[in-house]
Amino acid sequence: MGRDCMWILCSVLLGFLLDLCFGDPHWLPHPVVWIGKGISGMERLLRWIFPKTPGGECAAGVVLAVMIPLLSLVISGGVLYLAYRISFWLWFVLHTFWAYQIPATKCLAAESKKVYAALQAGDLDSAKKLLSYLVGRETTQLTEEEVTKACVETVAENTSDGVTAPLFYLLLGGVPLGFCYKAINTLDSMVGYRNEKYIHFGTASAKLDDAANWIPSRLCGLLMIAAAGVLGLDGKNAFRIFRRDRNNHLSPNSAQTESAAAGALGIQLGGTHVYFGQIVEKPTIGDRIRSAEAADILRTNGLMYAAAMLSVGLFGLCRALIVFVIT
Repeated sequence: MGRDCMWILCSVLLGFLLDLCFGDPHWLPHPVVWIGKGISGMERLLRWIFPKTPGGECAAGVVLAVMIPLLSLVISGGVLYLAYRISFWLWFVLHTFWAYQIPATKCLAAESKKVYAALQAGDLDSAKKLLSYLVGRETTQLTEEEVTKACVETVAENTSDGVTAPLFYLLLGGVPLGFCYKAINTLDSMVGYRNEKYIHFGTASAKLDDAANWIPSRLCGLLMIAAAGVLGLDGKNAFRIFRRDRNNHLSPNSAQTESAAAGALGIQLGGTHVYFGQIVEKPTIGDRIRSAEAADILRTNGLMYAAAMLSVGLFGLCRALIVFVIT
């Protein structure tokens, strides 16, 4: 058992290095796409089966929130088990390949750099369009500084959702638990909205995502504070703002990393935004020590990379210690 646990650790570390090197090429089929298709198909089925009442939609949403992560865990675990029965090395290659696909470190950095490049070129319209692919809010009326802050916010939030939380679950339970987490995260991004269509149906998925990210987001906030010190940013202020503003968000988790980033950069994030035509009022995060500038996107990417490295070291060490104890 200890030997298999160490091989999982090696596989996840190798997968993380592959993600840093290659990201997610568009031509490569991605399992999360299939998870998304499964969510869409099951949503249609459940809406047809359950009554179109608030209670019926809530019940359907609970079934969806249970079935999709469970299927993701069982299917990936079953395929890996069959691969292991055929050949250990087939299992290792497949596990490593999927471990490479689960985090989104380079992809997140690459997409945010496109917004930065457009801002640097003075093309605000392109920057707003590129930003719209990354955020759920309305972007057409944003100023240059607001585009910058929105990009900083999404990189900071997704440092946990897209990088350190997947690594946390990968190193905790291997690829099956990693896919289970990605399914929960994908559910929230697809149905976890407070609009008319999903206010009842998406409640269970949103709550499940909050629960799954509760520990990882707080660990990531602390890791980003440490990363700020490593990168020569304001680690002391990052810790101060983290302590003060880490709950200044409608989500219990999003401000954990956004507050650390805002403090490290000395800018103010949050505030009122427009989502799907509706004004959503949010508290501010951080102090406006200075105005946000396009280079803050690159600085936040630096925080993301440093936090990812620190998380791999911390979570990997914890797993290695557990293996040592049980063997």
